[in-house]
Amino acid sequence: MAIVAIRRRRSFLWRRILFISFVCLLVAAIRNIGFSRASNAAETVGGDDILFRRHLMSVETDNSSDDDVSDEHLDRQNCTPPTIHEFPPDIFTNQQRKTGALVVHICVVVYMFIALAIVCDDYFVSSLEKICERLGFSEDVAGATFMAAGSSAPELFTSVIGVFIANGDVGVGTIIGSAVFNILIIIGICALFAGQVVSLTWWPLFRDTTVYSVSIATLIYVIHDGKVQWYESLVMLLLYAVYIFIMWLNPKLYSKIERRSEKRRLKKAEKAKSEAKSDIELEQVTPLNPRTEAEPVIMVDEYICNSPKSLDVEEATGNIAGEVEEGPESPFNIPDGCWNIAKWILTFPLSFVLYITVPDCRRERFHSWYMLTFLMSIVWIVVFSYIMVWMVALIGYTLRIPDTIMGIAFLAAGTSVPDAMASLLVARQGLGDMAVSNCIGSNVFDILLGLALPWFIKTTLVNYGSFITINSRGLIYSVILLFASVTATIITIHCNKWKLDRRVGILLMIFYAIFLTFSILVEFNMFGYVNPPIC
Repeated sequence: MAIVAIRRRRSFLWRRILFISFVCLLVAAIRNIGFSRASNAAETVGGDDILFRRHLMSVETDNSSDDDVSDEHLDRQNCTPPTIHEFPPDIFTNQQRKTGALVVHICVVVYMFIALAIVCDDYFVSSLEKICERLGFSEDVAGATFMAAGSSAPELFTSVIGVFIANGDVGVGTIIGSAVFNILIIIGICALFAGQVVSLTWWPLFRDTTVYSVSIATLIYVIHDGKVQWYESLVMLLLYAVYIFIMWLNPKLYSKIERRSEKRRLKKAEKAKSEAKSDIELEQVTPLNPRTEAEPVIMVDEYICNSPKSLDVEEATGNIAGEVEEGPESPFNIPDGCWNIAKWILTFPLSFVLYITVPDCRRERFHSWYMLTFLMSIVWIVVFSYIMVWMVALIGYTLRIPDTIMGIAFLAAGTSVPDAMASLLVARQGLGDMAVSNCIGSNVFDILLGLALPWFIKTTLVNYGSFITINSRGLIYSVILLFASVTATIITIHCNKWKLDRRVGILLMIFYAIFLTFSILVEFNMFGYVNPPIC
């Protein structure tokens, strides 16, 4: 299920950069509006307004070039401590970043996106496939656990770094933004550019969205008071175990549902026949053979369970699957074409380091080394995610953009755009169920495990009895919008007779633009004081 969503990310790099550039322009425009609105509102009498006005004045007049601000000068009750103090000092001062050095940090972030794509595509996913094979997991259970971890690895480790290192909302913002991106943008892209009308089966979408809606409702309850207790994170982890159990029972559940539907159809047919006994032609047409009617049910069920196994992106794009077993090409092989050579030069340092430090378990001589591949891949994912979050923290601090917005707008787009492109390749083959179920299943993993697991470890194993603080009260509105986006998506697809076409794609894109704009405005305190300014 999640296998097809994590292949060949690098071929869509330019689309990723264009999309992130658009998001940057949107955030910059809304930021200017937000500061103008906040400056006007700050003239009213009130504690929070006065504090916010003072903070804004300090931002405008800040000519300091030193980021090392002592904690005693930070009013932690009325502002959010900057996350940059949780990372090593930058080689540039704040003033240097404002006058042009910030471009270097942006380039590093984009390069880390590429690095995460390489290590996930070429090594991490392959090791997970081997682990699933050795454990004998079914396709559904494997997709809900290990393969979902493969497609959501950047979001997962961003959440880990946000909890244990940054001590901010960047991890929560990234997962919420990624979840909305997956629901609206991925499905919207599949509807717009699949090249055909893609039909969907109601059961996989109903199953996944039901579990997903419960996950979102649970998240709303957990973060509504701004604190996450250990037992709340434990409930989320137990819900994920229930989701895995449902995926394990999926074939049996679907067969039972179809058999009951078949019985209802047979009863209706028998009733119609009994009411029209005098009509001989009707008697010859209406009888149904339960055996022949049940056969398509089995085929559909087998299709849902086995289609992710029988088709991957390499096959979907016309390439022969044998290529997969050979593993990534040697970084020393120079490709043909100017553009390919430029990409080879750009990614050579990454490819070379990974090639010599991580054994590729797809190669015959490293088949039994899959656990080492798995562990080394995690090491590099942690390193790349750490650098990515570090650079994003510096960018946000320099531009005075809250961590939540950096997560919702930037990190979510950078980690999810490749998944959207890979799902599009599957949708072009008419496998709409696979593309849609993959993005929703990844979201369930992100919320119930990507957020809950670091929270649980921090509040039990690391510091028992402590709690996780959610700095921005605006995140609750973003999660509510996330729930609304799921509802809007289901209603739109249902009204369109369970088909993906251009109309659905355009509507979902509009929904995402509304979500992104509203979330950014909320975090900039446009609708009330919900997010303390950066100290």
